Amino acid sequence: MTSAMPAEIDELWERRAELTPADYRARDSVVAAVDLIDSGQARVAWPDPATDEIVVDERAKRSILLAFRLLPMVQSQVGDFRYHDRVPLTTRLDGVRAVAGAIVRWGAYVAPGAVLMPSFVNIGAYVDTGTMVDTWATVGSCAQIGKNVHLAGGVGIGGVLEPPNAVPVVVEDDAFVFSRCMVVEGARVRTGAVLGAGTVLTKTSHVIDVQTGAELPRGEVPAWSVCVGGTRMRQFEGGEFGMPCVLVLKRLPEGGTHDKAALNDILRDHGVST
Repeated sequence: MTSAMPAEIDELWERRAELTPADYRARDSVVAAVDLIDSGQARVAWPDPATDEIVVDERAKRSILLAFRLLPMVQSQVGDFRYHDRVPLTTRLDGVRAVAGAIVRWGAYVAPGAVLMPSFVNIGAYVDTGTMVDTWATVGSCAQIGKNVHLAGGVGIGGVLEPPNAVPVVVEDDAFVFSRCMVVEGARVRTGAVLGAGTVLTKTSHVIDVQTGAELPRGEVPAWSVCVGGTRMRQFEGGEFGMPCVLVLKRLPEGGTHDKAALNDILRDHGVST
């Protein structure tokens, strides 16, 4: 999959320091480019099925960054709410259930069949069909959320815009992220994985399988696993201290449907609230 963004974006990026909102031709080009992301015709990032690596479309990110430079500050209004920003709200929520208080900025795509409780989806993000973004959850800039994902109340999915080649957070299909989890800095939640409440996952988080003691790839929770935040003891000059990590408690049947009651039992057995 190659970039769907126009090559003109690269030329505008090279002379970005001289661009202003008065450059109407450049502004029109950038608006048209970001519209491709807003409509789902282009994405900032996606998993490569051949290599399993996350591919980042730098041109798409550049388009968003150029929009911040080229769009003027304007006041807009939705009902009684007034906004003053360079980026308006999206007008494309066809087939999306968006509860009052849900905010989606232009340049973010939410697929038909998704459900948005009072929440925030930032520019560049992609939220696929069947996914619920629950109350007070945040999907940060350029984060990629798969199909049939549940981001529970207060979940924070981190965003990243700069540098343009930085990998965003990716939460793959059928994942369940319990309340108040934080997934940031390009971390990856694999297909069908479950994160227990309050888990913090960063790109450099140590991920440990409690059944074998094996250390798994950092910043990634395995597919079809139940994971929680834990503590790993480390020796320092000043003594031994606990450092945060992520523990893989259990492997789930691949391709199954999550039974929330069963997940709650697994987590409670290990002293994790749900």
